[in-house]
Amino acid sequence: MSASDQDVVVTGIGATTPIGGTAPETWQAMLAGTIGVKANTASWVKEFDLPVAIHAPLAVEPTEILPRVEARRLDRCQQVALVAAREAWADAGSPEVDPERLGTVVGTGIGGALTLLGQDDLLETEGLRKVSVMTIPMLMPNGPAAAIGLWSKSRGGVHAPVSACASGAEGMAWAYTMIKAGELDIAIAGGAEACIHQLPVAGFSQMRAMSTRNDDPETASRPFDTGRDGFVLGEGAGIMVLERRDHAVARGAKIYGTLAGIGMSNDAHHITAPEPDGEGGSRAIAKAIRSAGLTKADIGHVNAHATSTPVGDVAESKTILRAIGNHPVVTATKSMTGHMLGGSGAVEAIATVLAVRDGIVPGTRNVIDLDPKIEIDVATENREVALTAAINDSFGFGGHNVALIFTA
Repeated sequence: MSASDQDVVVTGIGATTPIGGTAPETWQAMLAGTIGVKANTASWVKEFDLPVAIHAPLAVEPTEILPRVEARRLDRCQQVALVAAREAWADAGSPEVDPERLGTVVGTGIGGALTLLGQDDLLETEGLRKVSVMTIPMLMPNGPAAAIGLWSKSRGGVHAPVSACASGAEGMAWAYTMIKAGELDIAIAGGAEACIHQLPVAGFSQMRAMSTRNDDPETASRPFDTGRDGFVLGEGAGIMVLERRDHAVARGAKIYGTLAGIGMSNDAHHITAPEPDGEGGSRAIAKAIRSAGLTKADIGHVNAHATSTPVGDVAESKTILRAIGNHPVVTATKSMTGHMLGGSGAVEAIATVLAVRDGIVPGTRNVIDLDPKIEIDVATENREVALTAAINDSFGFGGHNVALIFTA
């Protein structure tokens, strides 16, 4: 088998996000500059006097897609993961594969938070008899991966990386590693999150991590802008079908692009703050470039993590400059989707491979006044670029750094 036969290619994509119910809808919404941030009218915002009254909810409810009986047995995080996985699998042509050669790697930052908190409320108010027998399977962080693994009959391994906001990208990185190691022919990989609830909102608010631009939701998520004041909590999932190239070619699959290299590192600096000089993240990018057999000059685009926090965006710009330089066209799609936590890196990876395929980078929205400390080429409008290779980078609390390189 030649080296190119062992390449890991993307043969299916699926997503459900605040700006689209499918991957194509999400991509077209990004190109159109659609903003998924809205006022949060839930009663608990006023009940607990929360300073954040905006969020980025799903464009399409998973219960509109999943059968009612099935949906009732799944936490919302599992629901969105399964919706995206089924779309990606169908998009890949529902391939016939030996179950022993099929794996699932789907990460999440928090997991079944809505089940955990909701069932605790039931226990305290109505007693043991009202607690669901499905509580544990619905709240466990490996629930999204397990649900997809059961549905797809993945017998080659089902794994659930939990690395905060880097979880979705890390799911793809580990799937790549397993395919390259010869353990799998196909992997269903990505990430999911759905935890818009008073406690996560209160916790993030106490950290001063979230935007409080309640009077203007659509401009609240503004990566790289001088007026940025934190992220907007979103929900969603992104899933790719990753496949060994010769396996995909043999069955005549369409190929979106190649996951050409991956890199992972840790800052070992602080539980929530990024390494300020970008050294940790730059190591992940450098590893990805080496594993892809490329040079930094080959990287024409970066889909940045860029959550819209004052410290994080500057640190990331330093990461990009340090690892690649200022020539890549950079975008931050969280300006439209909000921050989907464990689902973000996976959705942004899909946007990255589509940018390479289509030769267009969606503009970062809401950049009214670019921060002069951001010394990278931030696209504020859609930009047509002939791309050989592009990077999606993701960072998570705990110092997690993941970089994924996609080529045509």
